Amino acid sequence: MFLFCISLYAKETHSVKETPIVSELVSLNDSQKKILYQFAVLQKNGSDANAYWLKNKNQFSAFNDNARDQLANEIFINSHLLYTPVKDSSIQIWMQAQSLTNWMLYLAAIIAVCAIIGLLRNYWNLLIEILIKQFAPLFRLLFSAILLTYELLFIGIACIVGGCLIHDMVFRTAVIHVGLFLLWSQSTAIFTKKYLVEKYIFEIKDNFWKNDKWEAVKTISFPAVLVTIAIWYMLYKVPQDVLYNYEIVISSIVAIYALPFWRILEKYIYPVLIPFKDENVERGFSSLAACTVLALIVDVVFVFQKNSLFTYLITALTTLLILSFLILSLKENYKYNYKNYYYLQFITVAFFGVVLLYSFHVQSAEIIWVSLIGISIFVIIKYWEIPTFFITWKRKNSWIWGFLGMAALLWLMAKGILYITEVLYAV
Repeated sequence: MFLFCISLYAKETHSVKETPIVSELVSLNDSQKKILYQFAVLQKNGSDANAYWLKNKNQFSAFNDNARDQLANEIFINSHLLYTPVKDSSIQIWMQAQSLTNWMLYLAAIIAVCAIIGLLRNYWNLLIEILIKQFAPLFRLLFSAILLTYELLFIGIACIVGGCLIHDMVFRTAVIHVGLFLLWSQSTAIFTKKYLVEKYIFEIKDNFWKNDKWEAVKTISFPAVLVTIAIWYMLYKVPQDVLYNYEIVISSIVAIYALPFWRILEKYIYPVLIPFKDENVERGFSSLAACTVLALIVDVVFVFQKNSLFTYLITALTTLLILSFLILSLKENYKYNYKNYYYLQFITVAFFGVVLLYSFHVQSAEIIWVSLIGISIFVIIKYWEIPTFFITWKRKNSWIWGFLGMAALLWLMAKGILYITEVLYAV
């Protein structure tokens, strides 16, 4: 319900433009209007609009940037046109290159974050040991378990706040994500009063199932809420970084699903995906099924809103649902009763089919690629799973034939994807 409320803040009111702007707009010819329209499109897509303007500004009489932006915005708002970029045109290639490089920079930032966290994990103990030997009295105070936790928490907050002031996108993303990691981990340590990672992880797992409902709220929901607020702050300060629109879904789901009343509702929800009773199915697996059902309902509600504000949320939720269905459909989870396994295969195939049709209907490149990758992974998993009902891949030559068959399967899937996309886009 909290996510629904954000639509209230997305409403814009367009005031009536001043008479000089109107007169300036009337004086423009079609070629100039086209340039200003493309300039507005580049601005709104986060591309480098200034370079495009410098290339074409000689076709206009001198006016300031504010007047230019007002004219471009007015033309964009009041234009209705059907435009198909010419194949290999400069504007099409430019926008594609901008989009590709933006995602490459995001990927570089995420890899940098993972590398930094990995280095901290590998060398933290060694670094602390060396420093303590040299500055033992001081570090006994500064790096006591409790004080160090608070220090890292404040460093995380500083990374989040200060990261907004960094102009380089890769460095900014890396610093902010380190801050989010520290905020989540150290706030969890404070709420659980377990100041080492290996201890508070087990504390979280125990609190999730304990009868003391307040402990689950305090140790799981509260840290997730703090991270969600921090991501909202990032969206406000650096709205051009669209990555946070996806990440906020994860922290929100954790904050909501850790609330105690879901433990009561789980037994009524999870049978939608696991209808046949099986005492060998782990409780955590049933929780995943219940969470998947709830996420699916929320995703469908967002889809029917037909509001561009929810585009990122739909993409993130759909991606999480694809991962959940891949896990739920694994044969390993139903060793003693295959009824649920057969049922989940049917549900998963239906889900992937609906997602693929929806993605082509709304022409969402992100959901198209996520659904195609999910379907490909599902087919490969089933390729290795289904034969195990009759044979074992552990034999000496079986796995060799298996990989040869998988190569042929990947070739067929690639050809099939190309054919289907060609037919759908031709329509």
